[in-house]
Amino acid sequence: MLFTALGVSPLLGNLIATALTFVYVFGLVALLNVFVTKFGLPQDISRKITHIGAGSVIGFLLLYSDLHWSKYLNVTIFVVWIVLLVYKGLFAQPDDQAVNTMTRTGDRRELLKGPLYFVIVATLCGTLLYKTFPGIVAMTTLGWGDGVAPIIGSKYGKLKYTILSNKSWEGSFSMFVFAFAASVFFVWLIIPGQLNIIRIFLLAFIATVVEGCSPKEVDNILIPVAVIVVASFI
Repeated sequence: MLFTALGVSPLLGNLIATALTFVYVFGLVALLNVFVTKFGLPQDISRKITHIGAGSVIGFLLLYSDLHWSKYLNVTIFVVWIVLLVYKGLFAQPDDQAVNTMTRTGDRRELLKGPLYFVIVATLCGTLLYKTFPGIVAMTTLGWGDGVAPIIGSKYGKLKYTILSNKSWEGSFSMFVFAFAASVFFVWLIIPGQLNIIRIFLLAFIATVVEGCSPKEVDNILIPVAVIVVASFI
């Protein structure tokens, strides 16, 4: 916990941790904007890297003290982005950083779908499910599993299938692998006493099935909901 390492109060430690989340997220968006505008990084790839990076914000929970109500400030960055995404989805210019880094096609209205759903889910996981097994697995599965799957699927996907949207077996396999690996890592990092490999394996598999059956954008809701619901039974 940061307050212990710095020798400060739990409140101040949590405020510093919150400030670090802002530096991390806004720094990531700015960096990816440079890669998109200056080096030609495809927007769809940038969107998924942002997705992975946003899911990794959960790692900052390690810095928060549970001894003070300010632990819930961990979601401040997501609340800010809820407001920003609504505003930018309605009024942003084509060269806006969020449009460049978080949309597939450069259409600002895309910000009101998948990206907005993501930060709403993250806000709920950081409050109602603060430092719980279901909340951590839901976010890491959504961030890493669903983030990596389209990148691998679009580049290496040869074996295609379609249910409600076009997918590939290669992408789905990578979804499972990264959802499982990231969940194991972040549960071990934040709540090591609750690490359960079999449980995570089953949740990663179920999340992969849900992702494979989901239409685009809606998976940002369906994946974490499925993980949270199933986690309450296994």
